[in-house]
Amino acid sequence: MQQYESNIILDKLPEHLKQFIKPQDYADYSAIDQAVWRYVMRKNVDYLSKVAHTSYVEGLQKTGISIDHIPNMYGMNRILKEIGWAAVAVDGFIPPSAFMEFQAYNILVIASDIRQLENIEYTPAPDIIHEGAGHAPIIANPEYAEYLRRFGEIGSKAISSAKDYELYEAVRHLSIIKEASGTTQEEIDKAEKHIEDLQNNMSIPSEMALIRNLHWWTVEYGLIGSVENPKIYGAGLLSSIGESAWCMTDEVKKVPYSIEAVNTSFDITKPQPQLFVTPDFAFLNQVLEDFANTMALRTGGLSGIQKLIHSKELGTIELSTGLQISGNFESVIAHNNATVFFQTSGPTALSFREKELVGHSTKNHSEGFGSPIGKLKGINLSIEDMSPRDLKAYNIFEGQIITLEFEGNIKITGEIITGTRNLKGEIILVTFKDCTVTHGSKVLFESDDQLYNMAIGENIVAAFNGPADLDSFDLVNHEISTNTSSTEKSDELQRLETYYKQVREFREGTNTTISRHKVFQEVCTQYPTDWLLSVELYELAKNNGDKDFATEISSYLETVKQNNPKLGHLIDDGLSLVDQSLVS
Repeated sequence: MQQYESNIILDKLPEHLKQFIKPQDYADYSAIDQAVWRYVMRKNVDYLSKVAHTSYVEGLQKTGISIDHIPNMYGMNRILKEIGWAAVAVDGFIPPSAFMEFQAYNILVIASDIRQLENIEYTPAPDIIHEGAGHAPIIANPEYAEYLRRFGEIGSKAISSAKDYELYEAVRHLSIIKEASGTTQEEIDKAEKHIEDLQNNMSIPSEMALIRNLHWWTVEYGLIGSVENPKIYGAGLLSSIGESAWCMTDEVKKVPYSIEAVNTSFDITKPQPQLFVTPDFAFLNQVLEDFANTMALRTGGLSGIQKLIHSKELGTIELSTGLQISGNFESVIAHNNATVFFQTSGPTALSFREKELVGHSTKNHSEGFGSPIGKLKGINLSIEDMSPRDLKAYNIFEGQIITLEFEGNIKITGEIITGTRNLKGEIILVTFKDCTVTHGSKVLFESDDQLYNMAIGENIVAAFNGPADLDSFDLVNHEISTNTSSTEKSDELQRLETYYKQVREFREGTNTTISRHKVFQEVCTQYPTDWLLSVELYELAKNNGDKDFATEISSYLETVKQNNPKLGHLIDDGLSLVDQSLVS
């Protein structure tokens, strides 16, 4: 059952992506959540207007993102559609290939949760500050938006390894427990150590691991301009009030962006010691294309199918005839560094130009599909290049009992029943009965009464993640969690949320009957470590010209700083923002 408001862009999404969408549930945001958003956004806009790419501030206005309120996805979509994009709420971290595929459909995925107050500067968890305030504004830049779309299109085809998924699960686990109240530091340390161990033992990086590096050093942590005077455009930096300031210091090394970024790993649990600077957004596309040229998507070959076998995931190979075979690739036989036979296991589908061939669904090939490919031994002309006259000359036509010997000692013997041709009339499949396929003395296939389909293709021109035709497989297997960080709120926390709500309503003029002095006294006595509400009360006092109350709050916050030195710069920045706004 659909639980989100669709639109013309979202309507184009395939079902396997819709499974990751969950309702935003705007009413679930507490007044503390709203205060966290407001603090980060006020701080960011004040600071980032000086150091971020010009598209950031312009994009905030174009995408309808408010400084004072957590964005409502429905409201964002009404504005985003003007630039050809849409946004959806998702369940925290989703698999990298799915994340990128959303981008290919011009969809911005936004984790609707928001970081806790204690993680206000940075969280490894994807949250609405990171996604909404980081990613969304920059996509208003047409060149960058095209880079994101193209990245999603190429990235979703990258082949993963089993270890990639293990790392994804570990990062998702850390993101959940770090934002869940009540998690011990020991649990967090253990989860971070597990991620570190996985990252240190990834062996040869997969295509997905490499392209994730590109994504990290551009979309998440990218700088733009010159190495001497860079500007911020990466969402990870735009949404981190701590790292956005630190990254501009000399402590962080800046290097020119290049294809070398694919070989530069990152640690999601720590600030980045080095960042890449692209001269402009167009150069991002150039490097992306350079990397895509190294992917099995474009190189195919024996190495491409070997990557699919290693991934243990659903993938596709495309032959030189355009025939596409989608399934879980199990084995390959090679000769002279070329594939001469391949085999899938389990449900397999055959397609041409991303459209499943009639009669070749997973039901027709439920137990796998194997076929020789390549050239016939001693014949320079490939079957795919043979004219009808050539096929007749070599007895490759209906009703003939024939033995075909391929290079690499692969033989197929049987009676030809028919051939399947593409729109150009080129033969892409030959169907046999009473068929035997051998590799030397080993029998690879032997039919009784079942038909055997031999794929036609001299070589593999592409290999990529996922099926050729999305409708060939049931890809809906993700269960949305009720809440990635759902915990019972204590009575104490609920009271604190009430005070935040009262102050918010007073500031917005919806309830001006509350006693701000009483709220302040309650915070002082009951919540000695809370600082953000006192900063908001300080703002109200200043705006109302109550100098004595403002001084009282400022003095109290000095005590909070002494007792909690790590909060000092957050408190100072909050007070400074208030004072600056009054001056301006």
